[in-house]
Amino acid sequence: MGAPESLALISLLRRCRPNLAASLLVVPLLALPLLGLPLLMFQAPAQAAPGQAEVAGAPATEADMNLYTRIAAVNVCIARGAGVEFDKAVGIAGETIAQLILGQHGGSIAQVGPSPLTIDQLRKGSINSAVLGAVEICPKEVPADVIAKVQAALKAQQGGTKAPAPKTPATKK
Repeated sequence: MGAPESLALISLLRRCRPNLAASLLVVPLLALPLLGLPLLMFQAPAQAAPGQAEVAGAPATEADMNLYTRIAAVNVCIARGAGVEFDKAVGIAGETIAQLILGQHGGSIAQVGPSPLTIDQLRKGSINSAVLGAVEICPKEVPADVIAKVQAALKAQQGGTKAPAPKTPATKK
């Protein structure tokens, strides 16, 4: 369709329905940025910032783990504020972090050692991290019995004795 033909079509549409012609011209302009969105999403990954794993599969650093723990804790706090049961909120936050560590770091955590952890080990550790973080960030959203267990575990750790681990929900496989 050439320029004179498209102008004739626009002129015809304007005479028939002025609003229709305007919407036909505006919609493609609005959709144009959306067409480029998939291209932006699938660009090559950017260089890792200092302190981050530089290669996919590199063990998670202490800084990475601190960030992941904070993310999990905030997720628990948000879910609890929205009325989600504590066990479910902690389970979802823990699973999210476990999958992140598995996907980004191949299940390896520098502080734990060179061997990758299994998904079950990652889940348990991530759930415990989410509970500990939630106790610190939003204690009002954590059940009192869980806070008591966390405090007992922290006291025992400082004293060098072993205490029961914080309550962790059963996770689905």
